[in-house]
Amino acid sequence: MNPLHVLLQVSSQGIAIGKDTVNQVAANAAENASTQEGINFLELSMKGGWIMIPILILSVIAVYIFIERYFAIQKASQEDASFMEQIRNYILQGKIEEARARCKNNTSPVALMIDKGISRIGKPLGDVREAIENVGKLEVFKLEKGLPALATVSGAAPMIGFLGTVLGMIRAFYDMANAAGGNFSITMLSNGIYTAMVTTVAGLIVGVVAYLCYNILVAKVDKVVNKLELRATEFMDLLNEPTE
Repeated sequence: MNPLHVLLQVSSQGIAIGKDTVNQVAANAAENASTQEGINFLELSMKGGWIMIPILILSVIAVYIFIERYFAIQKASQEDASFMEQIRNYILQGKIEEARARCKNNTSPVALMIDKGISRIGKPLGDVREAIENVGKLEVFKLEKGLPALATVSGAAPMIGFLGTVLGMIRAFYDMANAAGGNFSITMLSNGIYTAMVTTVAGLIVGVVAYLCYNILVAKVDKVVNKLELRATEFMDLLNEPTE
């Protein structure tokens, strides 16, 4: 056989073997990648053990409080731009009943506060202001409902996560101490390590999100409080104006 033909044949066989090797390596890499991708969030959460249950409950509570309070405060912050001007015209014209009817058609905290002030017209200004402030405080208290619970979640979730960390480490050291013949491996310690790491991450995520949600709601409540104070001042100034 021609030596050149032999050399070409050997080279072609080597290339074929090289391609097969590359294909095998690629297949193994793809299989490993698919195996790693197969560990989804739910499976990873299950590694945290029973300590994930209270963390999950706290996350549900935080989401519910934030959504419910957000829309409630958003509704309370809405105000008719012409409301105070209409109230002013009614009072200056001596139309007290019309002014109260206008307030009753509006269920915002500002309207409730102004309605209480109108009902006290004729009494000392100190009594009128006190009545307005009491209604304003009551409305703010209603808006803040649930915020202490949200603040509690933001602090409790990380602590529960850290508790899971301690329990996981105790489990890991317990498995290590009870390993047969002192032979242990990472696989034997995996359950405890998973519990320690997963619960910490979960608790911190819930705590950080709850803390951010709490501060968002507090900022929105503060805006409503400022608006109530401004409208109360406008109303008291209105009572000092002469009527027609």
